Amino acid sequence: MKLYAKTIAQTLPDWATVVTKCADLFEIEINDEHPNFQSLLEDLETEIEPGTSGVKAEDLCSRLGIEMSNPNLHYLVAQAQTLIFEIATHPDYKRLLDLGYTPDLNIADAQTALTYLQWELERNQEGEKGKG
Repeated sequence: MKLYAKTIAQTLPDWATVVTKCADLFEIEINDEHPNFQSLLEDLETEIEPGTSGVKAEDLCSRLGIEMSNPNLHYLVAQAQTLIFEIATHPDYKRLLDLGYTPDLNIADAQTALTYLQWELERNQEGEKGKG
């Protein structure tokens, strides 16, 4: 198994090896049959959704001290929704609205767009389960 990371811990476990490093990308080979790796997977296993157990990539990377180079789109959408909420409730943003700021598209439009994207991701994920 391979992982691609922007940053890695100074020392990696004996079952993880840096294969290549180019600019800001590390390619890490994981010996997924190594008993210590299997033990780590058992420790990190969680119920991802009702009836489905597994290991979240972010949990594995966190334990290894690795920053993934390509975060999951669900994760990015959740981060964006959090940031938009922070913007919408920020005093400076509210002050701009009070001063008459009226853009063609507003924070609610951005929140709606992200909600639609999240629904589409979930719908596609359910469709992939049906194929398996």
